Amino acid sequence: MGSTFGKLFTISTWGESHGAAIGVVIDGCPPRVPIDLAEIQRDLDRRRPGQSSITTQRREGDRVEVLSGVEEGLSTGAPISLLVRNEDARPEAYEPLKDVYRPSHADYTYEAKFGIRSWKGGGRSSARETIGRVAAGAIAKRILGDEAGTRIAAYVKRIQDIEADVDPSAVEPDAVERSIVRCPDAAAAERMIARIEEVRRAGDSVGGVVEMIATRVPPGLGEPVFDRLEADLAKAMLSLPATKGFEIGSGFSGTLLTGSQHNDPFYMDSGKVRTRTNRSGGVQGGISNGEDIIIRVAFKPTATIFREQETVTSAGEATTLRARGRHDPCVLPRAVPMVEAMAALVLVDHWLRQRAQCGPGDARRA
Repeated sequence: MGSTFGKLFTISTWGESHGAAIGVVIDGCPPRVPIDLAEIQRDLDRRRPGQSSITTQRREGDRVEVLSGVEEGLSTGAPISLLVRNEDARPEAYEPLKDVYRPSHADYTYEAKFGIRSWKGGGRSSARETIGRVAAGAIAKRILGDEAGTRIAAYVKRIQDIEADVDPSAVEPDAVERSIVRCPDAAAAERMIARIEEVRRAGDSVGGVVEMIATRVPPGLGEPVFDRLEADLAKAMLSLPATKGFEIGSGFSGTLLTGSQHNDPFYMDSGKVRTRTNRSGGVQGGISNGEDIIIRVAFKPTATIFREQETVTSAGEATTLRARGRHDPCVLPRAVPMVEAMAALVLVDHWLRQRAQCGPGDARRA
């Protein structure tokens, strides 16, 4: 089971949704990096359940504990182990579902893969696994910010057919956090919240799109063949639960343009090579060009809904299922810190790889 991500800055997540705890081991973090637990906790609080009326009402404090790798507030260079204890797990609630395949969940495929099924909340396929990613991502964001000045900000761009009018370069994190749906367009956010509440009352769910911008990304990150920066970003994002699509820069809309319309012209700005447009989304030939990296990630409607659905049992018998329990009617508000975390993990890994290849003295490349 692949639970490790990265090459130099690696994370290994562990734990199940309804087990004793969830955690992550970070290996490759440079020594003397300030490790601020309050900073990590802020991102975990943005991810945790029960934070608003439009998220699952599972009550978890998600308080982070450090088990190793940190002394006097600094990383030691040893593996950093972080743990979050499950406080409101209710595995018994899933007992009636242990022999039933939930539509669009990982129940059937998990069993087909491993010959055994983790029916207590989905086990490793549960979105609760992302606690470790978000905690590690907070440390990655600190390294990128301190060493390269890179800032990463994500927000909800669209819920179903309600789309925000947002200039990514003008997005401020405070504006994102002012809304429980994490959309900086106040008017669109109000409509999004109303739509989510409407489908929740109807026992249904909706999906949407999270957009992310990374500013001040150094040029030279990524590789031209299999480890292309956009390929690693795509893998990172599509490894998140409920994701179904990835775009960078112009994305699929770029297919409507001609080459002369789509190309990003170069110019010199105070001795730096820049592009006048950014349809490439900050990556050309698999390598960052120094412009803002802009991506979009599509999330499907939450699979668990409170309407009767056709399914079968593990014995192949036809049955119907009406879900019970505590579930998000829309995953998008809680997915925002997950997208930020995965982007930070990719960028810090490539930043360390570039620094190792070119040396810390080459400021342009490292």
